[in-house]
Amino acid sequence: MAGRGSAIVVRFLTKRFIWEYDPTLESTYRHQATIDDEVVSMEILDTAGQEDTIQREGHMRWGEGFVLVYDITDRGSFEEVLPLKNILDEVKKPKNVTLILVGNKADLDHSRQVSTEEGEKLATELACAFYECSACTGEGNITEVFYELCREVRRRRMVQGKTRRRSSTTHVKQAINKMLTKISS
Repeated sequence: MAGRGSAIVVRFLTKRFIWEYDPTLESTYRHQATIDDEVVSMEILDTAGQEDTIQREGHMRWGEGFVLVYDITDRGSFEEVLPLKNILDEVKKPKNVTLILVGNKADLDHSRQVSTEEGEKLATELACAFYECSACTGEGNITEVFYELCREVRRRRMVQGKTRRRSSTTHVKQAINKMLTKISS
């Protein structure tokens, strides 16, 4: 998740907006939620968008689902989405990338540089869900962004035949163990 996502992650986890935080800090959060009557354990890596290419590719390999966030008041951030998706496709191939596109700062409509229609059009091109929200006011359903990403990851796993009646927690634990093994070796 790019640095623009930091406030969205904090809003999702705490239901609050934090005015002052270091947007260059990378953070990992663990969160458990019940989604469609199934307990899901999420590990959310907020990369802050500051990582170098090697770190970024490592994060992309590690992640199963991605929330690409742009700022509706910053056309440049919107224009970074497609190149980032192309890098994701390259790193994750042959698998399809599971992602959700989010336009943040919907409360600043008066400063908007990217229309809702442009966001919707890009999401259609990327074949992903699209949301507009505000981490500041909580406008838009930020929780639904993360829940829908989890649902999409689950659907993709089922399609790929990898669901063998194991809980999401088991999958997450296995991913963490693999990650820890990589770190310690």
